[in-house]
Amino acid sequence: MGLFKRLFTVGKAEANALVDKLEDPIKMTEQGIRELKQDLDKSLQALAEVKALAIRSKRDLADNKSKAQNYEQKAMLLLQKAERGEIDANDAERLATEALTRKEEAASNVVRAQTEVEKFDANISQLSNNINKLKSSITKYENELRTLKARARVSQATQKINKQLSGIDSSGTVSMLEKMKDKVAQQEAMAEAYGEIAVENRSLDDELDSVLDENSMKASNALEALKAKMKSNNG
Repeated sequence: MGLFKRLFTVGKAEANALVDKLEDPIKMTEQGIRELKQDLDKSLQALAEVKALAIRSKRDLADNKSKAQNYEQKAMLLLQKAERGEIDANDAERLATEALTRKEEAASNVVRAQTEVEKFDANISQLSNNINKLKSSITKYENELRTLKARARVSQATQKINKQLSGIDSSGTVSMLEKMKDKVAQQEAMAEAYGEIAVENRSLDDELDSVLDENSMKASNALEALKAKMKSNNG
């Protein structure tokens, strides 16, 4: 039962950690910024594609304008040549008619290309506005994220210091100190006990030797004193 209870406790702790991670405002903000940057990349790519289409449409517009003018000029030249008798009038009118037909086709393409250019320019303007808004939002959120991280560091440090000052976190330290005191007291008591045992275990001979040694020292000192006194009297 104890093992299953511990496993359940570990699983519960991991689940809570996962929820905390999901609800972490810093991580959520970082994820939001990453998504905004992905949107920005897509918008930039779309803008480049629309600009490419606009460039092609503008080239197409310029080409068709040039073609319309050229065909009109050619039709005029054909009619002028016919008036001067340089070419047959019927051939001149036939060719001039063909040139004017081509001119009308080019003019029609000019209208189409102009419409496309205007549409693409509008798309470019809209995409540019969206991109600027995205860039502004990213910058804003990155600044807020830096502020949020700084506040988090300060709050964590403050919380740690306040816990230490309030003694909430000192129970473990106090417990270790009490255990150390008990251990030292036990060691001191054991040392004293061994000392008493050592004294009690001294043999009679050790005690006699100790006493005799003390008396011998006293006798030796007395003999030296007597010799000194006798020498002084003889002098």
